[in-house]
Amino acid sequence: MTESDPKSDLHRYLRTAREALLWKLDGLSEYDVRRPLTPTGTNLLGLVKHVASVELGYFGDTFGRPSAEPLPWFEDEAEPNADMWATADESREEIVGLYHRVWAHSDATIEALTLDAVGRVPWWPDDRSQVTLHLILIHMIAETNRHAGHADIVRELLDGVVGLKKDNDNMAPADQAWWEGYRDRLERVAREAGRN
Repeated sequence: MTESDPKSDLHRYLRTAREALLWKLDGLSEYDVRRPLTPTGTNLLGLVKHVASVELGYFGDTFGRPSAEPLPWFEDEAEPNADMWATADESREEIVGLYHRVWAHSDATIEALTLDAVGRVPWWPDDRSQVTLHLILIHMIAETNRHAGHADIVRELLDGVVGLKKDNDNMAPADQAWWEGYRDRLERVAREAGRN
């Protein structure tokens, strides 16, 4: 077994999750990246905007390393849920550019601090607001992967594109006919179970 560096391992998992989330925007129109496909309005560009915003807080403010990035959707007078969608005036390039700048800011924090470096999450309850870089790395890996999973489903609903990344979809090797048969089988099983 090879030795690994825990901080490098965690950072790699965060980077992989970030890239998976952004890949979900590739090849889609402005309409489709903004299109709400769930009753709560989940949309691809909004997921990127949200994850960029919270990552900036966790690796910035939490460790006394604030960024100069303005996040007006987090201001007190902003409308509820403003971080979960892009306005018509906020371009895809602006949101993706923000996310890339957040990556650089977060990566600098990760590189500068040790895993046991202590910070404080100001929006968490006092009894658990004191954290370490280790905990925040785990939290952001979970947060980013959670929303990348949402993006997987939204993208599949839009055009059928699925998987982890372009050159490795991480799906069973099968053609469209197999997937249709598989889905039909699952539907039959669900109906049968529903009758029992």
